[in-house]
Amino acid sequence: MYIDPHIHMVSRTTDDYQRMALAGCVAITEPAFWAGYDRSSPQGFQDYFRQLTDTEPKRAAQYGIRHHTWLCINPKEAEDPVFAHEVIALIPSFLACESVLGIGEIGLNKNSRNEIEILEAHLELAAKHDLMVLVHTPHLEDKLKGPRLIMDAIRNQGKLDPGRVLIDHVEEHTVGIVLERGFWAGMTLYPDTKCTPQRAVDIFEMHGTERLWINSAGDWGQSDPLAVPKAQLEMRARGHTEASIRKVSFDNPLAFLSQSGRFKTA
Repeated sequence: MYIDPHIHMVSRTTDDYQRMALAGCVAITEPAFWAGYDRSSPQGFQDYFRQLTDTEPKRAAQYGIRHHTWLCINPKEAEDPVFAHEVIALIPSFLACESVLGIGEIGLNKNSRNEIEILEAHLELAAKHDLMVLVHTPHLEDKLKGPRLIMDAIRNQGKLDPGRVLIDHVEEHTVGIVLERGFWAGMTLYPDTKCTPQRAVDIFEMHGTERLWINSAGDWGQSDPLAVPKAQLEMRARGHTEASIRKVSFDNPLAFLSQSGRFKTA
């Protein structure tokens, strides 16, 4: 049994829901993200948010998987602040949906001034509505700058509890600074980039299992919707206890996500 706390099912086939259910997935959360292209109008996000809050929960339910979501305009489409603010203005009308856990995945893409402005606007929205936050960290050569800028923005906002914010896509050189500042950290398991299952288990062995989770992302690029159960197998192969395996693949995401008051596994 496991939870995949960050997977983009709009880019997956219904067969993937079936495969995940057979592998033991009971619940997922799906952050809003890039569609593989830049949307031409805020209305495109209105339709996308309807897909995340209505269509995807129904698809997942066919296989006994609970579907939850996070809403935002992703950093890749945040370079036009006027456009981005129009999209952010749409989000409050969806917050009454029971499957919405918070704001995400927000963050930075190129660490630009415009991206930081829109990140701050999302953080203000989360603080105003007492929402949890899921953060995307950039895939740049300087891996440390983006997470530091993001964590500084959260600190400067002043009203958000780091214990209700998860910084995702951490790797060996960023996980420590995230955990030291009181945030939760997520490792995204990709076949070639970000963090393979083997590297994720290395990180557990170096940093422990507190405030850490694993996820597959399963987006438009090369990715694997069964990455979490494959990481479970890697942990078993190395002799980790079933309790430790359950902690990082079920108990930890359950503990973090349950702070929303809306997360369910059944």
